Amino acid sequence: MLSWLTAASFASPWLAGLLALFVYPFLVSLYWSFCQYDLINPPRFVGLANYQQLGSELATGTGIADALWNTGYYALLSVPLSIVLGVGLATLLSSRIRGLSIFRTLFYLPSVIPVVASSILWMWLLNPADGLVNSVLGSLGLWQPQWFASPEEFVSLHTLSASAWQNGSAPVGSKDALVLMSLWGMGNFMVIYLAAIGDIPKSLYEAARIDGAGPLRRFWNITLPLLTPIIFFNLVMGLIQSVQAFTQIYVVSEGRGAPADSTLVLSLHLFLSAFQHLDMGYASAVAWLLFVLLGITTWLLFSTSRRWVYEGLR
Repeated sequence: MLSWLTAASFASPWLAGLLALFVYPFLVSLYWSFCQYDLINPPRFVGLANYQQLGSELATGTGIADALWNTGYYALLSVPLSIVLGVGLATLLSSRIRGLSIFRTLFYLPSVIPVVASSILWMWLLNPADGLVNSVLGSLGLWQPQWFASPEEFVSLHTLSASAWQNGSAPVGSKDALVLMSLWGMGNFMVIYLAAIGDIPKSLYEAARIDGAGPLRRFWNITLPLLTPIIFFNLVMGLIQSVQAFTQIYVVSEGRGAPADSTLVLSLHLFLSAFQHLDMGYASAVAWLLFVLLGITTWLLFSTSRRWVYEGLR
């Protein structure tokens, strides 16, 4: 009995934090999602009114529907691209080349820069008028995207039309710039891939080399299959992080999803609903919708993982 009390006393600060900062807000937000609450007056129970409003916005393609599209666009581009580039860079940086530690440091460094500082840096780099990126493109005689000043989307049905590519320019806008920002900070994923590649038995590569397998075949048949557990981990974590991304989007969109709500993702929509429009009940309903969507997506990823995640060395 004494040992149990001793263990509980040591764990009590963590338990208090768990109850006060996680369990209690979790349950209260569920109750608030069924209430009308403006943070000033006491919550008033309204049943399913907030969820009916979400359903109405989804049906009309406004509000939460725009936020879902923007979030999905950002997640479905940034996460796969970060995996492809991360695996590619880790493979290159696992080879023996001169100055390898310098290259590893340079690729990892952006991931440790504060989010606000990196966001401001990218706003300067992608400034349509006098940003460094457009200045370089202009000096090469190439088209200069409007980046954060345009609601255009590179991947959409509109890009299939010839009018979207007038004057030799592609429709690139704010969400594409956010994807570019996310790829700049993928060094943390690259380090995980590097560690995983280092754990692959060298005997496998030696046997494949003796059998006449070239670099591409060794990568496709050895490196990539043995990296699939790490790819799966980064896929799940990257998806969650992309859906919860807030700070960098708040900075570059002036805190309102500009231009024309093209960067109004779910996290920003939730924040504005709660603390600008003072509609905490609706914001709680948005939070629970986000929770359910992430839960379903994660479950789908886990249910399909047995088809492509390699487990041969376990």
